[in-house]
Amino acid sequence: MNEDMHGNTPPALDDVAAAERLAQVHRALRDQMRRIIVGQDEVVEQLLISLFAGGHCILEGVPGLAKTMMISTLARCMNLKFTRIQFTPDLMPSDITGTEVIAEDKATGQRAFKFLPGPVFANVILADEINRTPPKTQAAMLECMQERQVTVGGERHVLEAPFFVLATQNPIEQEGTYPLPEAQQDRFMFKVLIGYPTYDEELEIATKTTGEYDETVEPVIDAAEIIALQKVVRRIPAAPPIVKYALDLVRATRPRQDDVPQLVKERVAWGAGPRAVQFLIVAAKARAVLRGNAHVSTDDIRALAAPVLRHRVVTNFAAQAEGYSSDDLINELLSLHDPHGGGLLADSRVNKMIDAS
Repeated sequence: MNEDMHGNTPPALDDVAAAERLAQVHRALRDQMRRIIVGQDEVVEQLLISLFAGGHCILEGVPGLAKTMMISTLARCMNLKFTRIQFTPDLMPSDITGTEVIAEDKATGQRAFKFLPGPVFANVILADEINRTPPKTQAAMLECMQERQVTVGGERHVLEAPFFVLATQNPIEQEGTYPLPEAQQDRFMFKVLIGYPTYDEELEIATKTTGEYDETVEPVIDAAEIIALQKVVRRIPAAPPIVKYALDLVRATRPRQDDVPQLVKERVAWGAGPRAVQFLIVAAKARAVLRGNAHVSTDDIRALAAPVLRHRVVTNFAAQAEGYSSDDLINELLSLHDPHGGGLLADSRVNKMIDAS
């Protein structure tokens, strides 16, 4: 099979049609979301990328930024089952996964255990304030995310696909919280930061929501088609130089590597692991096809570096004392250019390598 000028194998005709359909779905979903959600276009796009890439998200933002409404609206636009779980200090694992009860068969009079599914048996789960529940309950939720199943009484119960978890965290009021360890945060594809709206957006919110307010949206896609399109995303080509660029970017966050920039050695305690490379490439594929592109570019990698890496890079105490964040580090790494071929690849160099392949 012939390769195009970028070194990519052209996708099959069926995949081309599916990719066009996914780009069409993306536009329709954004239009429907804008009927309810004012602004937050970048947040909505990152949620859609994560969904079609098959990942989960942490959303961090102060109260009142419409996180719950955003997620529930997205679920309605996709005709998916949505549940919201409020995480509290007294929440038990069985409150999430479900439990077994003794039930009597009225016909025979015999008693047997019957499994009652918990709220995790849905397509879109909003794990509200996940850091306010103890580690044991957090682990139950994270097991569902990783294994896509629940085991109760030795019996395995498979969770219905697609399965998408959005865990929220409040950046203020940290008293009485149980922060997710880095190893558990690593299960999430993205960490999405939700900021305050602009003046004009907040004016529109105030005007729109204090009068007659139509909250209806039209379903754009269903579960079966989402599953099919998630498979198409995996088949979107990423040329070897693009994969290498993503790998070099992730490896540059590790202070114990010999060839990393000095700022990483001085400011980072721990860098991102191999899962970050996987998530970065798959998410870039989803971003490319959602935007109507047939292959991944360095722009896709760079645009998603922060949401993929910010919760995987741990700055040291000296950096934290200066107010230097993981986002600051990622921005500096993206701005580096190395024309001599060592370290992090410059964007222009990668594009030349692609054109030459």
